[in-house]
Amino acid sequence: MSTTICQVMGFIVSSLGVAGCIVSTAMDMWSTQDLYDNPVTAVFQYQGLWRSCVRQSSGFTECRPYFTILGLPAMFQAVRALMIVGIVLGILGLLVCIFALKCIRIGNMEDSAKANMTLTSGIMFIIAGLCAITGVSVFANMLVTNFWMSTANMYQGLQNVQNRYTFGSALFVGWVAGGLALVGGIMMCLACRGLIPEESHYKAVSYNASGRNISYRTGPYKVGSGYEPETKTRKGAGYEEAARSEDGRRSYPSKHDYV
Repeated sequence: MSTTICQVMGFIVSSLGVAGCIVSTAMDMWSTQDLYDNPVTAVFQYQGLWRSCVRQSSGFTECRPYFTILGLPAMFQAVRALMIVGIVLGILGLLVCIFALKCIRIGNMEDSAKANMTLTSGIMFIIAGLCAITGVSVFANMLVTNFWMSTANMYQGLQNVQNRYTFGSALFVGWVAGGLALVGGIMMCLACRGLIPEESHYKAVSYNASGRNISYRTGPYKVGSGYEPETKTRKGAGYEEAARSEDGRRSYPSKHDYV
């Protein structure tokens, strides 16, 4: 029962993590304009992975997508790639995990096959969570670097060089989503151990008899000692084959039979 609960909980937590990664990637507020020195402004800018937006004080918002790929920074493109890889692995892990649930029976699928599928989905979730956390962390590092560079330029009197940007809400969503996917993957890997069937291995022990021509048989057969003298038939009345007695002993001819 605990294995089923662990597997189902891992599936739910991983599903939330993958959904959070999709939402975080689609959000536009990866970086927002810092309004610390200018709290009252007519234009508020924020940027995402796919487009940049400008919101005016009147409430009108205009977004412009990035029409070029080669003109974007290499680290920016790396963040895109990490998030996409995390989403693809997460979706594939969900598909595999659905068929691997112990509470769902599909045909004559054995527990060993479900254990392998559970382990595979757990590894996919872990990699997806690491990709999401890495992508968000790389983007946050870019923001911190540009922020302090902009701050240094402002102290030098170059206030109109560029705007400062700080963390957007999409970064926090991405961190939480990556952590959920990572935790869900670990739970799936732990549930895999409970799905592996316990196989009992019996060691066969052979007993060899020390004597020669001794055989051990089971069943209704009688056990032969192997030391009875062989019966020889010769011409004559005294050498006829002796009959067996009722208790299994052989009766031999007496000396009067040879007269």
